Amino acid sequence: MAMLNVTATSGAGLTRRLLPLRLAAFLQGVWLWVPVEKLFMTEIGFDAATIGVMAAGYAAVVPLVEVVSGVLADRWSRRGVLAVSGVALLASVLVGGLSRNVLTYIVAALFLGIYIAMYSGTMEAVVYDTVLEETGSSEGYERQIGRVRLVESIGLVLSAFAGGWLAEVLSARLTYFVTLPFIVLALAALARFREPRLHEASERSSLREHLRVTTHAILHRGRLVPIAAASVMGGLILQAMFEFGPLWLITLSASAVFYGPYWAGLVSTLGIGGLLAGRLRLDRRLPVAIVVAVMLAACLTMTSSRNLVVLTVAMIALTLLVVVAGIHVSRLMHDAVPSSIRTGVASGIGAVSWIFFMPFALGFGAVSKRSGVYTSGWMITAAVVLAGLALLWVTLRPAHELVLRTAPAASVDPAEDGQDRREAA
Repeated sequence: MAMLNVTATSGAGLTRRLLPLRLAAFLQGVWLWVPVEKLFMTEIGFDAATIGVMAAGYAAVVPLVEVVSGVLADRWSRRGVLAVSGVALLASVLVGGLSRNVLTYIVAALFLGIYIAMYSGTMEAVVYDTVLEETGSSEGYERQIGRVRLVESIGLVLSAFAGGWLAEVLSARLTYFVTLPFIVLALAALARFREPRLHEASERSSLREHLRVTTHAILHRGRLVPIAAASVMGGLILQAMFEFGPLWLITLSASAVFYGPYWAGLVSTLGIGGLLAGRLRLDRRLPVAIVVAVMLAACLTMTSSRNLVVLTVAMIALTLLVVVAGIHVSRLMHDAVPSSIRTGVASGIGAVSWIFFMPFALGFGAVSKRSGVYTSGWMITAAVVLAGLALLWVTLRPAHELVLRTAPAASVDPAEDGQDRREAA
């Protein structure tokens, strides 16, 4: 009975502590402009090729900023890095709404790249460390990060319907300006969050040593490599779906009204995937094989079907499974490294994903313009094949080999090292 009371108390405390972070995630997920972004971009002069150039542009910014932001979050403040990411998002939406040509909108996309770089790995690390600090275990991480993804997706789904309606009634440009107050409120909510301090528990090393340990962790042969490979390919596919998925709608001349439900379905996968995380048992070979087979079936549908409803279902299914797999791989990555370098490692892996996405985006845009989106869809199929192989690689590795201890010992959080040893045993 005492153990049940302790568990209930820690669970309630964790929920209260994460509440401001969830509220910030929800408010920052209200992107009213996103469902009609591609329509707005075509209005100011974009085509498939220049959309690819724009995507490659912010893909080039992300890895440069992400590595720096990861180290900054580990050595300074993770909440502070999240706040800076929110300011970058504010600038991106403002410049985007004011844009009247391709060049100005690309500047807005570069600010968006800064936001993405500073947000993704930092949010995962701060949730993981908060769970570990409150409960002493990482067991609840997938559930808690899933809930953060859920509230993010609720914001995105609601804004998808509202954004499509606003664009239909008023204008696509107005959706950018209506988004701005929500970002400001998100920053206010973030200021109320008490961040974990596990990353400050170990002895502070020099910046050079910190970078060396972080790089060693990412490149450690045979341990973190399969996790990183799966994470990199999953991130590339997810970004490709969100960036280029609407091109199928444009090709099939879908009405503006359809963009809202389509985008709502796509972004809802972030929340549904969060709820499913940990339930599909992706540590076993058979579930992984089934997931990969369904992903490939969805890709083949995207390269052949001209039915909007069928295409939308295929895109949602593919995106959902990538999200679920990504959360599973994320937990393996966080389990494998100490808190003192956790954000740096996550950001480094994310940076590699964006480095791969940059030539992918340029190629996808060029192929789409020359041969159509159905031909370029085979590029996504190839990426899914590689992601599937990486997931199988992770599954085939013995569990104890996925636990990484980095040297020197001063860089390791003693509490987490003990947890890792228990898991390895």
